Amino acid sequence: MAYTKLTIMLSSLILLQLASISSTSATDKHVPSKTVPKPVEVIVEGMVYCQSCKYSGTWSLSEAKPLGSAKVSVVCKNYKNRVTYYKTFQTEESGYFYAELTGYEMSHPILDHPLHACRIKLVSSPQEGCNLLSNINYGMYGAPLHYENKTLYRKEYNAVVYAAGPLAFRPSYCPPEGTHA
Repeated sequence: MAYTKLTIMLSSLILLQLASISSTSATDKHVPSKTVPKPVEVIVEGMVYCQSCKYSGTWSLSEAKPLGSAKVSVVCKNYKNRVTYYKTFQTEESGYFYAELTGYEMSHPILDHPLHACRIKLVSSPQEGCNLLSNINYGMYGAPLHYENKTLYRKEYNAVVYAAGPLAFRPSYCPPEGTHA
């Protein structure tokens, strides 16, 4: 009787072991052998304002108003100082721009990195009364990008978000102080 119980117990253990082996081999067939890395996109965001007459000629944005429909450009140059990317973007009504640098490629992973290679420049303002370029945050010659530690995780790609600015146009005419025009 003890022999029969031992035989049944050993048989059960062998069957359980065989069952676990076959179930793990069945699930291994569905695991992909190689994961495909998602492409990493570059995004630049920022704000564009109309500077107040009160602070014209300074870098102050006190009392500045967001400038909708303004245009900015993204210019990227490689380590040989050749333009490798150029595109203009328009601000939303709130003055915010969101520039997806679709197609931007780095030929050199360090020297052509967006932080070093790309600049944001003011292009045009829709307001006649506020259409002169200012150099607040180097908007005339190219505002550098800042890494904001923001990453977007999407199904098809991941995106690293950089910031630039804020940038501003200045009024084309400011009445002299003390006058009410």
